[in-house]
Amino acid sequence: MRTAVITSVALCSALSFSVAHAQVPKDYPKRPIRIIITVAPGGGSDITARSIAQKLTDAWGQQVIVDNRPGGNGIVGMGIGANATPDGYTLLHGTIGPVAVTPSLYSKLPFDPINGFEPVARGVSALNVLVVHPALPVHSVKDLITYAKANSGKLNFGSSGVGAADHLAGELFNTMAGVKMSHVPYKGGAPAMIDLVGGNLQLIFATMSTALTQIKANRIRALAVTSSKRIDHFADLPTVAEAGVPGFAVDNWYGMLAPRGTPKEIVYRLHAEINRALGMSDVKDRLAELGIFPFTAPTPEAFGDYIKSEIAKYGQIVKAAGIRLD
Repeated sequence: MRTAVITSVALCSALSFSVAHAQVPKDYPKRPIRIIITVAPGGGSDITARSIAQKLTDAWGQQVIVDNRPGGNGIVGMGIGANATPDGYTLLHGTIGPVAVTPSLYSKLPFDPINGFEPVARGVSALNVLVVHPALPVHSVKDLITYAKANSGKLNFGSSGVGAADHLAGELFNTMAGVKMSHVPYKGGAPAMIDLVGGNLQLIFATMSTALTQIKANRIRALAVTSSKRIDHFADLPTVAEAGVPGFAVDNWYGMLAPRGTPKEIVYRLHAEINRALGMSDVKDRLAELGIFPFTAPTPEAFGDYIKSEIAKYGQIVKAAGIRLD
């Protein structure tokens, strides 16, 4: 299967990058750069950030360090990133959960996802896939909807935690498909997958990186991907939208941010370099094996607009599901 690359870089933005690049201080970077990660080592966000960091190190001859700061649904790392010195030497690898979902889950946060950061680059989309236990008598999204309606409240879907992309995907499915499935949160996607394989859950909107081995072993059944478009690398899987829930889309994205006030010329240079790194064949191939694909934006400002739209979207989902964490 082919690796999908979802990119959109307009000519005008490319010209603006070259102008901004010329204005970057000649000695930047003159010391190591730190990328803060809001999750523990080993997951998709961590692997993506480390891939980018290595390419930036290679390009600039200056070390780019990944600093994992998990905790509080990503709030710990986000707070550290927001309060860092805005000089281009501290970046934050944000994900959909802490950036776009937590503003609706908590009444007070130690950061402002819109005004506390400079958007740098929308990087990748980590594919989520709707998977079910083989004992469940469904082989398509439409089958699942029919079964869920006939067994209202009897199906349990697992997630990697309250407010995570796989949780919100399940809540959105409940609303849009007109069904009632119960949410069971876990401390990570791996323990949820163990319970699915063991038959203690009926389904998960899992990350492909967590689900792929079990799918290949026929221990679980894949029904559809949650992305807005089919992914060439998994072209045999329809989207949830085309398989029975029109308009459904949950893109589990990761993107780079910088503290508010970071010089624009540095932001533009970082944007261009990160997009270049994600376009390299070795990076694309490595990430594709985990179900992670480039999902770039033409400008930092376009990424900022995307963040605002995601906050609004998930705010509605969180409200409809009645989810609060304080």
